[in-house]
Amino acid sequence: MTGTIQNRDKFLNQLANRLDRPRNSTTVERPSWKFQPQLEVLKGATQDDLLAVLIEQCKVIHTSITVTDREYLSAAINEVVANFGGGPVVTWKDERFSQWGLDSLFKQDWPDQRIDLFEWDSNKGAENIAKAEKANVAITISEITLAESGTVVLFSDQHKGRTVSFLPAAFIALVPKSTLVPRITQAAQKMREIHQKTGHVASCINFITGPSNSADIELNLVVGVHGPVKAAYIVINDL
Repeated sequence: MTGTIQNRDKFLNQLANRLDRPRNSTTVERPSWKFQPQLEVLKGATQDDLLAVLIEQCKVIHTSITVTDREYLSAAINEVVANFGGGPVVTWKDERFSQWGLDSLFKQDWPDQRIDLFEWDSNKGAENIAKAEKANVAITISEITLAESGTVVLFSDQHKGRTVSFLPAAFIALVPKSTLVPRITQAAQKMREIHQKTGHVASCINFITGPSNSADIELNLVVGVHGPVKAAYIVINDL
């Protein structure tokens, strides 16, 4: 649905009057900075270089990381879920799970192991949140991954509720190797490219760096204050 802007000129004119200056209607040109250090960090790094940086950063952010080929992805996920204590598991509704060969794990192996799986369903309303709240493990997919900070970027939509990554006790992010970028500078560029290409971008974008952390009180680090206590990244060799 496309919204309609109302009273825009009236509002902007009033702001200009309050600032005691004429309203500026010309386009603002982007400044050209002589120094742009944000573009120099990990400049020229290959995907393998970025993966090595991500692996080291995961040690800092209390996040386990596994690198696997697509054919072994089911086994890798099954092992991580078992290490986290099993189900219930909650996932997005995403066709990439099938493309990566996870149907047998989700629909056969886990039912045989009596591991409950709930897939986000936009038609079920509040039931989605209730299922996410009771889940032990969440599985999502990183759209962009920041090697420098060990951050996964999740795009929410009607099939990818944001509570999937917030409410369960443990969190798994599937990370296609192709999504690796140096840092937030390149992530912002990619999101702009997505908007220019498609005309839209997710209304809710979450940057998640490992399990929830807080050091607000006397700089004492506490893990798991306001979200998952455990986190794992599974990098998929998709290049």
